[in-house]
Amino acid sequence: MTGDEQQAAVRRAALAFVLEEAGFAQLTTIDRLGFPVGRSMTAFLNPDWSVDLVQRRTHARLAQLRRDPRLLVTWVGDPAPGATNERPHVFDIGRLPPRAVYVRGTAAFLDDAATISLYRHHVGRQRAQGFTKAPLRSPEQVVEDLVGVHVTPYRIRLEGFGAGAQAFDWTHPDAPSSPADAVRPIQGET
Repeated sequence: MTGDEQQAAVRRAALAFVLEEAGFAQLTTIDRLGFPVGRSMTAFLNPDWSVDLVQRRTHARLAQLRRDPRLLVTWVGDPAPGATNERPHVFDIGRLPPRAVYVRGTAAFLDDAATISLYRHHVGRQRAQGFTKAPLRSPEQVVEDLVGVHVTPYRIRLEGFGAGAQAFDWTHPDAPSSPADAVRPIQGET
């Protein structure tokens, strides 16, 4: 397998891991004092490595993202089948490295129409899979209760998808040169 073929296979495996196994993501933003703040939430990884978020309007992370739109979205899960850790780099803790997908990027708030569309798409997929416990919202309730955010990827890192502790990371080809270049105008009341 060539290097390009290995990169493509690893990227496919990482996307499948997030879509089929990983579950909740950990979202890290920067608070008003400049410290990282993490929390678990649902995040949707797209095939182009961008990420979509839909959350309730009450979350402090929204003010944090308005202040500083840079963030990190992380999915971590069990080691890959057949994983090894034959040569630990520093410490041997007797465990295999987990699979992890990290997307560093810049958040842009979506307008009401895009938020409704994103919500409908993902709630439809979840309900088709039998996940029906979350309340079903009308378009009016989506606008009133929820905020959509699109994350433009800057840098992606994959761990646990290669041999041992091998990692794969790259700068996204469409990465904005600065956070200001990724921010879309805010439309609607967010």
